[in-house]
Parts: sequence; structure tokens; C-alpha cells
Amino acid sequence: MLRRWRRPADPVPRARLSTRDLLSEALSGVLQRPGRSALTSLGTVVGVGTFVAVLGLTATAGSQIDQRFTALSATEVIVEDAAADAELAGAPFPADAESRALAIDGVVRAGVYWSAAQRPVSRLPDADRAAVDEYQVTAIGPEAVLAMHPTVATGRIYDDLHDSRRERVAVLGAAVAQRLGVTSLEHGPAVFVDGVLLTVVGVISDVERHADLLLSVLVPPGTAEDLWGPPASGEPMRMIVETRLGAAQVVAAQLAVALRPDDVDRLRVAGPPDPRTLREGVAADLNALFLVLALICLAVGAVGIGNTTFVAVLERVPEIGLRRCLGARGRHIALQFLTESAVLGTLGGLLGTCLAAGAVLAVAVLRDWTAVLEPWAVLPAPLLGTLTGVVAGLYPALRASRIQPIQALQR
Repeated sequence: MLRRWRRPADPVPRARLSTRDLLSEALSGVLQRPGRSALTSLGTVVGVGTFVAVLGLTATAGSQIDQRFTALSATEVIVEDAAADAELAGAPFPADAESRALAIDGVVRAGVYWSAAQRPVSRLPDADRAAVDEYQVTAIGPEAVLAMHPTVATGRIYDDLHDSRRERVAVLGAAVAQRLGVTSLEHGPAVFVDGVLLTVVGVISDVERHADLLLSVLVPPGTAEDLWGPPASGEPMRMIVETRLGAAQVVAAQLAVALRPDDVDRLRVAGPPDPRTLREGVAADLNALFLVLALICLAVGAVGIGNTTFVAVLERVPEIGLRRCLGARGRHIALQFLTESAVLGTLGGLLGTCLAAGAVLAVAVLRDWTAVLEPWAVLPAPLLGTLTGVVAGLYPALRASRIQPIQALQR
């Protein structure tokens, strides 16, 4: 009678390490040294936290850049003289240029301006001109000033009546007013521009467009033309046009025809760039820069975990030798240390993600911004900590797996 052959049982059963036992051993190793474990995961906390915080703050700041760009740059159109010789070609803008621009649907404000050159400005009528500082004098219409969105520190902006009557008034930028000592208009201060007395009617402390106005003395165009003549050669006359949101491109296409139907090529119109393209370019540059910084922090954290895990391997050589004598294989030892470093990395990733999210929210609240946290940057962040822990623990785990039982017990 034939009998089925059976493989004889192994004299020594093979050691097995279940997933449950592996996690239990890893957690025990982490909890047995809580101080060291906390310091080890600190590198991952910093790395992952920096990664999430940087991406969150970049997205949050990018949305603010987008809002500011949309509110200012996307509503600005500049028209300037394109003639090679402005003196021979005559005035580029007609006398009613502002009213023609305002007749276009979508235009909010429009005004002409030009540079009236650098001129000596002082508070004294008989000051030595050679010793007096020179400042930029800008001939600019009242509507053009308002299109710059100025913040008036004191006084007011001159109006169309001042311009039409060619009254000798001026508005000072904050920097010029500070240098000249004009802090109040209570006593009707005046300045002497190129020896000509101009009454100061206002001081502007800030502008949202063309910040160079803060370094200038602003005078009505009629007054500037009466005192110093039309714009000099090389100083083209310009017009700033403020539009409603979304109307800038359409307005820019109509301005040249509306202002100079007799010579459309005389004017060069510069509309705003495509806001989506500019926003995407700025966001891409910021993301690339800060992502490199975050990866550097993460690499530093990985080095910290690897260092500490390697030291732990050296300290636990007797324990490793005892486990090997009891039947643990090299891969079991490697998996144990690899799991410990992965647990530390995961804990660091979770804590770093929470701290980073709180930091983004705190900055947004303090700056009165809208916090933006992309799910693709927040949700995988703890897994990034796990991956960092695994990579950092590879070499120490391999080193631990190669320790021989006899050599370990002899130490």
C-alpha cells in the first residue's frame, strides 16, 4: 500500500515577526526613551512644518498679490506721446483730452501729467540756489492725482479751478515736505520753486500708484505751463486713465482714436498685462524658491533622525544580540529599527503639519488676509514625514541587521 510522502518537520521552527508585533516593538522602543524620541522627531517637525507653512503662506500671499494687482494694475492705462520730436509735432493731447477720455465707457478718471524737470526748492525767497536742494517738479492734473489714489496727510488736492486760473499752488510729497519742514498748513506755508513762490495747499503721505510722486512737488498743469512753458524736449506728456475692473483692455483699444482721431499713430497706449499670466508667473517663482528652502529643512531633519537612530543602534547592541540568539533574523532587526524611524517621522510630520497650519492661520488673522491651505500640500504632509523617517533609518537599520549575536553578547 502506497503512502503519501510528507516533508519532515523542521527541527527548529522559523522565527516570524507579525505586523502587530513589529508595531508593538517599534512603539515600545519609541516610548522607552521619550526624551530622545522627541528630540529625534524634532527635525521632521521642523522640516515638514516648514514645508507646509511655506506653501500655505505662499498661497495666502499670492491671493493678496492677486487682489492688489486686480485692484490697481489691471485698471490702469497709460497714454504717452509717440512723436520723435514733440516740439515740432505740437501738443500731443487736445485741450479737452480729459473729457474725451471720460466719454469712453468704463473710464473712471483721466488726467495729463509731465515732468517739469529738477528745480531748486526752498522755504526762503533769497536762498542761495547753489546751496538749495533740487527736487522733481511734476505738472499733473487734479484728476491724474486722484487716479494715483493718494493719502492726504494734511490739506487737500488742488482742483480744476486752480488749474484753469493758473494759480500758484503746490502739493508736496511726504519726503519733500519732511525735508522742507512742512508739517502743518495752519499758517499757510509756501515754498519757492526756482525762485517762484507757490502756496502749499496739501501734503500727500502715500500713493497706491507711482510712488515717485512722494519725492516730487506737484503743481497744476496750467500753472507749470505758465511758469516754465510746455514740456521740454525729452520730457513727453502722458495721460493716466483709471478704468473699471475688466474694462482696461477695451478702453486701451479706443483711447488713441478718441483723443487724436486726426493722427492715431501720434499716441502710444500701454494697457495692463494679462493678470492671469502675471499672477501665475509670480506664484510659480515664489513656490519654486520656497519649495527649495522647505526641502533643505526636510533634509536637515532627515539627517537628524538618521544620526539619532544610528546612535540608538550602537547603544542597543546587547539587546540586538539577545534578540538574534532568541531566533530573530537580520531582516527582523532591520524592520524593527526601520519601523521605529518611520513612526518617529510620522509623529513629527503630524505635529509639524498641525503647527504649520496654525502658523498660516495666525499670520492670516494678524494681517487680515484670507488663509489659503491647499489640500495637496496639507494632507500628504504626514506621509512626507513617514518617508523621511524611512529614508533616514535605512542605513542604521542595515547596520543593525549585520550585527552577529556572539559579537553583540561579548560587548
